[in-house]
Amino acid sequence: MSVFSGLSRPLKAAGVALIGVAVVAAVIGGVTVLNTGGDQNAGPSTSGEPTSPGGGSSSNPQPSSSAPSSAPSSPASSAPASSSAASSAPASSQPGQPGGQPGQQPGQPGQAGPDQQATNKWVTLRVYNNSLIKHLAEQAAADFRGSGWNVAEVGNYSQGNIPATTAYFRPGTDEEAAAKQLAKEFGFQAQPRFEGIQNSSPGVIVIITKDYRPGQKG
Repeated sequence: MSVFSGLSRPLKAAGVALIGVAVVAAVIGGVTVLNTGGDQNAGPSTSGEPTSPGGGSSSNPQPSSSAPSSAPSSPASSAPASSSAASSAPASSQPGQPGGQPGQQPGQPGQAGPDQQATNKWVTLRVYNNSLIKHLAEQAAADFRGSGWNVAEVGNYSQGNIPATTAYFRPGTDEEAAAKQLAKEFGFQAQPRFEGIQNSSPGVIVIITKDYRPGQKG
C-alpha cells in the first residue's frame, strides 16, 4: 500500500514535489561537502611548503623547517668552501717569494739564498801562504774543502807582506759573492784584488797570514 493512499490528488502532488526538493537539496549538499573537503586537502600543499626553484613566486620568504635543502649550511659543511677560497687567494708578496730578487733568501732581502750559496762554493779558490808557519795554506785549504769549497791551487805568496788573511776578488764577477761568503764563513775579510795580483788566474785568491787559525769559523 502506498504512502500516498487516501490522500487527495493535490496533496499527492505536493508530497511528490517536496520529496523531489529534498532529493535535490541532498545532492547539492553532498557536492558542496566534497568540494570543501578537496579545497582543505589542497591548501597545505600550496601555502605551507616553499616553492621549488623555478616553480613560481613564494608568499613565504622564510626557509621552511621541513625543507632541509633551504636551511643554512653547518660550519662543517661550509669549511671546505672557506679553505678552497683561502687556497685560491693570491699569494702575498713576501721577500724571496716568486717575483722577488734572484738568490735572495725568503724574509731576508739582500742575502744569498741556499741555492746561490751552493753555487758560490763552486767558484775556484787559490790559497797562498804569506806567513812563516809551514803548511798553513794547506791547513786552510783543507778547512775550505771540508766546508764544500772548490780549492784548485795551494802555494806560497812571497811578493810582499799582507797584514791579515784576506779573500781577493775581481769586482763585478761571481768571485765577489764567493769571496764575501767565504770571508764571512771563516771570519776574515774580502777585498777587491790589488795591483800586484790583478792579472793572476781567475778565481778567488785567498792569502793566508799568521792570524789564521786552522779549523776556525766566523
